[in-house]
Amino acid sequence: MNVELICVGKIKEACLREAVDEYAKRLGRFCRFKITELADRRIPENASAAEERAVLEAEGADILRTLGKGYTVALCVEGKELSSEELAAKLADVSQRASAVNFVIGGSLGLSDAVKERADLRLSLGRITLPHRLARLVLAEQIYRCYKINANETYHK
Repeated sequence: MNVELICVGKIKEACLREAVDEYAKRLGRFCRFKITELADRRIPENASAAEERAVLEAEGADILRTLGKGYTVALCVEGKELSSEELAAKLADVSQRASAVNFVIGGSLGLSDAVKERADLRLSLGRITLPHRLARLVLAEQIYRCYKINANETYHK
C-alpha cells in the first residue's frame, strides 16, 4: 500500500525530524511511505480574518493539487477520535478497497473547508492542541503502530 503524509510546512527542529525519519524507515517494511512537505504561507502579523482565510484557502489549494487518488484522512480538531486499535482496523479495511491512503496535516491555521470536504475521514489526535510539526511525529508513530497491530506484532504500550 502507498501511504503518503502531506504536510504544510517543514520540520525545523532536528530532534523531531530525526524521530519522524525513524518511523518512516520502520514503515518501509509494511508500506511505501512518503512524506510530502508543502510550503506554508506567510501569515501577516495581526492578520485579519480575511487574511487568515486567504492563507487557508491558498494552502488548501496546494493540498488539493497534491492529493492523489486513494483514501484521504484529514487531521482536524473537529475530527473523530479513534483509539490506536480502531485506527488500525480502519487502515486494514481501507487497504482492502484502496491502494493508497493520504494523511493530511495543515499549517498553523489548520485545514481549509475544501480539504475537509474532500476527506473520506476527519481524524482528531485528541482535544489537546499540538503544533503541526509535533502532530506529524505523533501521526507517523500511530501509522507505524497500526501496521504493528495489524501484523499481530508486539509493540510497546
